[in-house]
Amino acid sequence: MFAITRFYILLYDIKLISIMYQEKIINPPSGYLTFAISILLLAASIFCFVSEIFLWGGILLAIDIFLLFPGFLIINPNQSMVLTLFGKYIGTVKADGFFWVNPLTTKRRLSLKANNLNGQQLKVNDKLGNPIEIAAVVVWKVNETAKAVFSVENYMQYVNIQSEAAVRHLANIFPYDHAEGEETSITLKDGAEKVSELLENELNERLSRAGIEVLEARISHLAYAPEIASAMLQRQQATAVIAARKLIVEGAVGMVEMALEKLSQKGIVELDEERKAAMVSNLLVVLCGDRHVQPVVNTGTLYN
Repeated sequence: MFAITRFYILLYDIKLISIMYQEKIINPPSGYLTFAISILLLAASIFCFVSEIFLWGGILLAIDIFLLFPGFLIINPNQSMVLTLFGKYIGTVKADGFFWVNPLTTKRRLSLKANNLNGQQLKVNDKLGNPIEIAAVVVWKVNETAKAVFSVENYMQYVNIQSEAAVRHLANIFPYDHAEGEETSITLKDGAEKVSELLENELNERLSRAGIEVLEARISHLAYAPEIASAMLQRQQATAVIAARKLIVEGAVGMVEMALEKLSQKGIVELDEERKAAMVSNLLVVLCGDRHVQPVVNTGTLYN
């Protein structure tokens, strides 16, 4: 019974928080009409002071003018204004233009433009435990202003820290490159598109609570750490040499097989097993050697 009660309390708290931090778009009245009224009040106040008639009325009009002016808003394109009144969230103005709102509201301007986060190089261990250096570039923007202002203390700092955490987590679940004897479908080196997609999805999940939308996330730097870079380079070079030698041997065997088959079909020479073995050995030396072979003229026979 106690567990059920706690569950319902938790659901109520989550619902209350979601309602409290849900963005509400408002469209305040145009500021031009209010500005015109304030000019008329200013003219009336000046007239009262100059004519010395209704002096107290002029003072009251002047006070009204000073109360009206803090309510004017100028919002540029791709900007927004979050309004609160005595600690209560009133709404967000996202339309650009000249407006007038309650002068007692507290205003906070937020940019809706896309931002670039060029993450610093992080030294982490990949899935196989190899130390690597990794960095990412993240393109993000504020999507829900209420969450950005009220859900986190500093949304820009929140983006920096969560982006670093996401990159570290991504580096820990994938290897840098294919390991010998291990088949891996995705690696940080070869699976750039898939890795970027996973990073973008994780960042959107992490930053959604702050009202941030990630437009794009890419790995900008990826390398082995300096202490193992030399050893890994030698391993890569050895792997490349082995692959090249394997291709050369496969081609040489095919050429030897074709030569023996052509000689047999055309009846140019009859070769027994020993001479075939000697011919195969000589052809493989010529075809697989990495240096020019010096010819040797044999005046005898294989049986002398």
